[in-house]
This record gives sequence, structure tokens and C-alpha cells, in this order.
Amino acid sequence: MQTGPSCCVPKTLFSINNLSLNYGSKPALKNVTLDIYAGCITALIGPSGCGKTSFLSTLNRLTDMIPDCQVTGDIRFNDSDLRDPRLDVLNLRRDIGMIFQKPVPFPLSIRRNIELPLREHGTNKSGELNAIVQQVLQDVGLWDEVKDRLDSSALALSGGQQQRLCIARALALQPKVLLMDEPCSALDPLSSAVVEDLIKRLQGRYTIIIVTHNLAQAKRIANYAGFFWVSERAGCLIEFGQCQQIFESPAHELTAAYVNGSRG
Repeated sequence: MQTGPSCCVPKTLFSINNLSLNYGSKPALKNVTLDIYAGCITALIGPSGCGKTSFLSTLNRLTDMIPDCQVTGDIRFNDSDLRDPRLDVLNLRRDIGMIFQKPVPFPLSIRRNIELPLREHGTNKSGELNAIVQQVLQDVGLWDEVKDRLDSSALALSGGQQQRLCIARALALQPKVLLMDEPCSALDPLSSAVVEDLIKRLQGRYTIIIVTHNLAQAKRIANYAGFFWVSERAGCLIEFGQCQQIFESPAHELTAAYVNGSRG
């Protein structure tokens, strides 16, 4: 079990205060306050419908794309106001990549899946593109599996390979943060184990925030954990702390009941 970063006192990367989110008149989150630490893996746990995915979507402003979505409160990223309307959202999403529950490779070749976002951000030299493609595929353990078929369709890959390709595609833009929304839940156990091992290898190089319903997985990989619950029809953060403390000596009775399997 991970208890904290190995080298130093963690630095706050995100500081979130009194964050609330509504979809129209329906509340999804209410008064969420926590810090996310650089270089650490933070797991968000809790039952379905308690706002974990909604919380993730505020951190790279995917909420901007949802009609009638209202976000209030303060989110600071690297000491900058993430909710500032003047913020360059394209650059923000380069810094904060997103991995979804179901792998979503583009219906293009393996190579083009990685090249496309790079070209969109101004990288066009073939030598540079080739080097990045090879590097990120090596980073996710895919290079040896696909190096002889880079121009084949990404849709022909297995589910686990597709998810690793999606992670490689995000890494190609050199993000500071990876947001992961249940990245293993659509995979078979063997593929899930491969992706989980990859996430652990990325710790320290990236700040990772992962939503997972797999409590054993959270215990294995996370430095910190936040437990969400539904109160008064809105998602709220019940407890946040080092992962070991959350699972072995939780401060709140709801947290204890959830991690022990008697609630949720």
C-alpha cells in the first residue's frame, strides 16, 4: 500500500475550496474542499452517483462543454485560477489529460492516434513525431507489441491495448496531470492488471487522479484517497487523507462502513 510520496513533503498542485456543481437544477457536488498533491496518485472512491466523475470534469473544464452546467467555488492549479474565463482552455487540457472509462481510440492507425493531437498543437516534423510515438508507446509497454503494425487500425487492438494507447496519446502532449475515470473497469482482469501496473510506474512523473470502484486497487496504487458520498441529494467529500489512514483508521463512520463493505 502506498502511504505517501517517497522523496519529500508533497507540494500542492490543485487547491479546491467550496466547489459545487449543478446540472440545471440538479445538484451534483456540494462544498468540496481538498488539496491534490504533485507527483502523487490520488484515488477517489465512493458509490455510483456521488459526483466523483463530475469532480474530475471540473479539473480540466470539461464542464464548459455541458449545457446548463454551473460550477461555483475556487479551483487553483499551480497557483492560478483555473476558473478564470480568460484561461486558455486548450493549453489547460494539454496540461491535464483525461483517460475515460471505456477506451476511445480514434478510428485511425496506431501511429495517427498519437500524431493527431501533436499536430493539433503544432508538432509537424516527421523525425520529432516518430521519436515521440516510439517513446510514449515504450512508456506504456506497447512498443514491442505494435512496432511492426503502427499503420494498422487502432480499433484492431485488444481492450487493454486500446486503453494503453489512449494513455500514450495523452502522454505525448507531456501533461502535468492525468485524470483517470475508472480506466480498468471495462477491461478483463489480465488487461486491468497491466494497466494498473502502468499507473504505478507513472507515479512521480505525473500527478494522477483516479476514480475507481475497486477498493483493493485503490489500496494498492494510491498515496491519497478521498471518499465521496451523497448527502441531501448532492455528492460531497466525507473524508480525505493518506490512503493507509483512510483504509485502516478512517476518521468518519461512513468511511469506515464503506471500506469495510457494510455500506455502499
